[in-house]
Amino acid sequence: MTGDFFASREEYVMESSAFPPDSERSMVEFMNEHYAHSNLMYAKVYGQLLQATEARMMALDKEGMELDVTVPDGTRHIRIPFEHRLQDEGDAQQTLVEMSFNARDVLAQQARKDG
Repeated sequence: MTGDFFASREEYVMESSAFPPDSERSMVEFMNEHYAHSNLMYAKVYGQLLQATEARMMALDKEGMELDVTVPDGTRHIRIPFEHRLQDEGDAQQTLVEMSFNARDVLAQQARKDG
């Protein structure tokens, strides 16, 4: 009976949503150094902060990303969840690229409407 308790308990143990610290740091630094424009688009579209002028990624895990976003009245810290739980760093890259393309399309549509 004791064995059954521990076996069933293992089913409820959740895998951590964190990436290894070095991996997270590398991805965040890379996004801030090379893809600041994508961070800004994430804030505008997924964070619904169209008035954002700058966004810096602060954290990234398998469930979402955290951004510090500059808006006219100061800075806001937001969390943007992913549509699915990321499997690994490759999935993170693919998901961020897809989100960036989608955000670009949304902003382009908005610009045409505002035209």
